[in-house]
Amino acid sequence: MYARSSTIAAQPSSMDDGIAYLRDEVMSNLPELQGWVGMSLLVNRSTGRCIATTSWESREALHASRGRAQQLRDGLARRLGGGVERVEEWDIAAMHRDHPAGDAACARCSWVQVDPGQVERLIDTFRMEVLPQIETLDGFCSASLFVDRDSGRGVGAMVWATREAMDATREHSTRIRSAATQRVGANVLEVGEFELAFAHLRVPEMA
Repeated sequence: MYARSSTIAAQPSSMDDGIAYLRDEVMSNLPELQGWVGMSLLVNRSTGRCIATTSWESREALHASRGRAQQLRDGLARRLGGGVERVEEWDIAAMHRDHPAGDAACARCSWVQVDPGQVERLIDTFRMEVLPQIETLDGFCSASLFVDRDSGRGVGAMVWATREAMDATREHSTRIRSAATQRVGANVLEVGEFELAFAHLRVPEMA
């Protein structure tokens, strides 16, 4: 399974309009693209940062969709009152759901950099050490890990039932992340927290 994430710098005042446009317009066009599986949208209403992610059943489908996906992405950016800052393509290395995310769900994303030769070790550490600890925390919904095997870049996302649950787990999650990244020699590039505004990625269990 593969994914494409698009980071958009939006106007906070245009967030709700952009979310409605994604739900009503973008989603109606995506099923026409062969190999498309699902989509999600993370938003930070304070900073205007949005991350739209689409999932694909094969690398070939991911690549074949680039032209049409750019048109849809640009339309979404316009409705969000901003522009596209970055587009990244990933291997989906792990996906685990404890229970579905509801309307109040939030996500914490951690971007890391590791030597490309250590990517498999990063994936194993996420699956065997990070997931068993994270899923014991109150309010946990799901977790995923995306990687770029060529560059060694990765991003882990933890979804929580509410913002209160995400806030309450921040310190514990930091300790888990620090121990795991030290173990594999990874650098934490950034940690961001978001509202899960649209959750239909539909990637099967891959833990």
